[in-house]
Amino acid sequence: MKFRFSGLQWAIGSAAILFFAPVWAVAQGGSINGNVLLPNGSLLNERARIILQTNRGVKSNVYTDERGHFQFNALTPAIYEIVVEADRDRFETSRATVEVFPNAPSIININLKQKKAAESRSGPRVVSTGELDAAIPASARKEFERGSEAAGSGKIDDAIAHFRRAIVIYPQYLMAHNDLGAQLLAQRKLDEAKAEFRRAIQIDPKAFNPRLNLAIVLVQQKQFSEAAGMLKTALAFQPDSPAAILYYGLALEGSNDFEGAERALKSAHELGGAPYAMALFHLGQIYMNKGQRKPAREMFQSYLREAPNGPDAAEARKMIGVLR
Repeated sequence: MKFRFSGLQWAIGSAAILFFAPVWAVAQGGSINGNVLLPNGSLLNERARIILQTNRGVKSNVYTDERGHFQFNALTPAIYEIVVEADRDRFETSRATVEVFPNAPSIININLKQKKAAESRSGPRVVSTGELDAAIPASARKEFERGSEAAGSGKIDDAIAHFRRAIVIYPQYLMAHNDLGAQLLAQRKLDEAKAEFRRAIQIDPKAFNPRLNLAIVLVQQKQFSEAAGMLKTALAFQPDSPAAILYYGLALEGSNDFEGAERALKSAHELGGAPYAMALFHLGQIYMNKGQRKPAREMFQSYLREAPNGPDAAEARKMIGVLR
């Protein structure tokens, strides 16, 4: 089976994915302006990490201000998923989907959901100690924040410079290694990006984000077996991550485990919706490989309904013509 990667060509990750970020086209002036709200409807008055991602991986992350506001600028028009990571002992991870249009802001409010006390102390989804490292010097944090702001505005070279400076100040800075890897991946420096993700995992083997990002690189490099193993571990930490499940399905597809890939891809789309339309395209490929023409055609048609201008749209139309 020929495994197509056009939908993965520019997957990038920053802080995650979510994991799931994941070279992006030159910005067309789109932006996202958002607010994070507490369960009672008031504005969040503490910092929370906001992760921006698409079905190709994670694009960037920023932090809310003291009023719960966040913003992403210079975005390519597309459907994005926003992941909000606030105090994990108190709140569930929140997700929302937003469409960005050219030369216009997209406004979104995201409500946090209170976590049950028992859930905050159970299961393998432990908070990464590397991500909460209290020993990070203030000067390193400042460089990291500047890098995050630059990445959010599409200034990749500036972001890389700030992340490198943060690491010089504090070599154990897990998030700086991870986000530096994300920007290097955006520049197609796959081996350099992979080294940064591996270093982040060495700092904290329980960190979810660099595992997902490393797996994205491995899938791009067609190292499917290692990618599947990396994602299996990542999913033990965050089993409901649609980005991790998507790339797990792609790794299994590349390994010719079509039954496992089918289950994972269906699950990724069910959890993530339209931002994970890529799963539908690859399900179409799997059904074609099995000789199941009708479900293959239906998957390609569904992909086009959700992503008419997606990276695999031309190929999907071609396959529909073949399958008529």
